[in-house]
Amino acid sequence: MDWLFLTEVFLAGLGAGALYAVTGVAFVLIYKATRVVNLAIGEILMLGGYAFFGAAAGWHLPAWIALPVAVLSGALVGAVVERGLIRPMLGESPISVFMVTIGLGSILAGFVQVVWGADPLRLPEFMPSAPIFLGEAYLAPKVAYGFLAAMLVLAACVSALRFSRGGVALKATAADQGAAYSVGIDVPRVFSLSWIVACAVAAGAGVLVGAIGGISPTMGVFGLSVLVVVIVGGLDSMVGALVGGLLIGVVEAFAGTFLGGEYKFLVTFSIMILVLMLRPYGLFGTHEIERL
Repeated sequence: MDWLFLTEVFLAGLGAGALYAVTGVAFVLIYKATRVVNLAIGEILMLGGYAFFGAAAGWHLPAWIALPVAVLSGALVGAVVERGLIRPMLGESPISVFMVTIGLGSILAGFVQVVWGADPLRLPEFMPSAPIFLGEAYLAPKVAYGFLAAMLVLAACVSALRFSRGGVALKATAADQGAAYSVGIDVPRVFSLSWIVACAVAAGAGVLVGAIGGISPTMGVFGLSVLVVVIVGGLDSMVGALVGGLLIGVVEAFAGTFLGGEYKFLVTFSIMILVLMLRPYGLFGTHEIERL
């Protein structure tokens, strides 16, 4: 077996895994604060890619302006969804809110098809194209820069959660909503903040994913891999999103290379089932004990 080839597959898997991780963090931010399983995260990611395309190719804006436009579009969607769809569902059964997010994903996928059509599109080039080598191993430049960007976003999210007032309020709300209310934290505002930040992060990830593989209305399937990532890592753990994302990215890379792309979901979902059997709360998830 060619070790150089295996190294290149591994590096490509890390690049994909970083994008899974940063999107998984968006998923975790919402679940951690609100306990909502947002299955529309893949479609919000897709919308970010299309927003960048519309700004860069449609309005002919430079990439350094089109990227904030895409991120802000995700933040706006997050604010509208939380205020208009999720907040009125507070107190309803989790399955009802779960179904709302599925419907939201279908609406977003239909929206981009109406506006931009169903055909796949390529984003305007905005990353350096010079080849990158780590030793003798080749790494596609878009994958390398996508990995670096994802790591920077992850570091920013972790730092914000640890040191900003909003991050501390989010952690307090996640730990105990009643206690958070009692010390003066505006819990509904924290809910809104979590959706805004998470959707902005997902939209930014959509630009990175689109830069590597193009954009299409079927990009929402990316959310299936992200769902596996957060279940394996732990629904409420940002560390779990990082570890799970990198793990699933590498596993998919090797499964796609040696078994074929059609089998990669079989392998990753098998891993998810195995983790659920051994650690139902994920590798880094919080083990909650309820008193009856």
